[in-house]
Amino acid sequence: MAETLTFTSLYRYDTRRYGITLPVLLMLGDRVAEFKAKLDTGASLCVFARLHGEELGLDIERGSRQEIATVMGNFVAYGHPVRLSVLDLEFDSTVYFAADTGFNRNVLGRQGWLDRIKLGLVDYEGKLYLSDYTEATEAG
Repeated sequence: MAETLTFTSLYRYDTRRYGITLPVLLMLGDRVAEFKAKLDTGASLCVFARLHGEELGLDIERGSRQEIATVMGNFVAYGHPVRLSVLDLEFDSTVYFAADTGFNRNVLGRQGWLDRIKLGLVDYEGKLYLSDYTEATEAG
């Protein structure tokens, strides 16, 4: 039996570039950090460069400490609740900021982003389909 999903938005990305890069807005009060992040379905958490948390006025080390293990080694990050917006979908999420000022990667992971959306991907065509998980957009 075939399954059908419908989505509220379509984002086209460049398949010639490494990874799938999405525009991100983090908001806390009247402060905003705007940058790009990679979609990473293998990442457990949303992890961003320390700089972006500092742009929001956060004292990074006052967050929830988390040691994160990767194939390249471990690093420490601190979780903070923020408003996260990606492609006009907004959520209250806890995201993590790296302790190390030299950490320059930004990833959208499972907890805090992927667990709040419906995602469709046709990589051959560079198409990413997206909807809020709570929206009733499934057919049948």
